[in-house]
Amino acid sequence: MKAPDQQSARDQTARQKASHSFETNAGYLSKSYRDGAGTYDLDLGRMGYCGPTVVAELAAATQTAYFAKERAVITILDAGCGTGLVGLQLKRLGFQLIDGIDLFEEMAEKARQTRVYRHVRSNVDLNGPPSDHASASYDITVCCGVFVLRHVRPQGLRELARVTRPKGFVIASTRTSYVEATGFDSEVQRLQDAGVLVLVQRLNDARYLAEENAHYWVFQVPEKASAPTEERP
Repeated sequence: MKAPDQQSARDQTARQKASHSFETNAGYLSKSYRDGAGTYDLDLGRMGYCGPTVVAELAAATQTAYFAKERAVITILDAGCGTGLVGLQLKRLGFQLIDGIDLFEEMAEKARQTRVYRHVRSNVDLNGPPSDHASASYDITVCCGVFVLRHVRPQGLRELARVTRPKGFVIASTRTSYVEATGFDSEVQRLQDAGVLVLVQRLNDARYLAEENAHYWVFQVPEKASAPTEERP
């Protein structure tokens, strides 16, 4: 490999690491994802990224354990779908009805190109007002790699709960540093106290990236869930 190519590879990896850093601000995050969309999957592969596989397999185990209907008719929302890495893993495991949302159009377009999603929408910000997805739309909502940055607050869980059907599930990953720095545990407790979500399972300090582990959370929306109406800061 020529020296310029080596420098380019180093730059791409450094950019991807920065985009997954808790210290990343929203402006840099936007530039990082837009500039790096073309090499995103390759960069993450170099970093030992296994989050999508873990999240998809948790979704498969949840379907087997809790749903009587077949996997192919389970409706799934991939929130923060990026380039579609989670969707590809879900498809591999037999899920067919998968929609995706992401903040960035460049990432959403890459996800569309995988052809595993029914619909992929961009410009959806989990920090913003509720999306125009109808409440109680999905059997399972998955969210891998979103709760890792300062830009996305723990209160984003409320939107994931809103779009998930009663007795459905929300599956999310959080880097350990994010949980410690944001009070994610406190938000989880507030949602449980409010009857919005119930924590079913938590995998602590499990594999995520080579450089850092993550927690994986499986929540269930109660049959008569309270509406998550608390305003976001």
